[in-house]
Amino acid sequence: MLEILKILIGIFVLAFGIPLGNFLARSTKEELNPGHKYFIILTLIGLLGGLVGLVLGDDVLMFTMFFIAIVTSRSVNPRKVKRKKK
Repeated sequence: MLEILKILIGIFVLAFGIPLGNFLARSTKEELNPGHKYFIILTLIGLLGGLVGLVLGDDVLMFTMFFIAIVTSRSVNPRKVKRKKK
């Protein structure tokens, strides 16, 4: 029962990452273009770290890294990021 509660809380926190990521993307538009490649790298690191946490069975590592991946991926969304044309 306690394990199910941990998983439900983790899923709730991960779902909270979507509106938080949208808010941060809207609030920091001036950083999105120069830092686009770093957001992609951070998203990939978050996904890989989340998978490592899943394999190791470390819930804290898994949820933390997936949260980072979700929040940063909202800034990488190509529909929201307007890149400068050369």
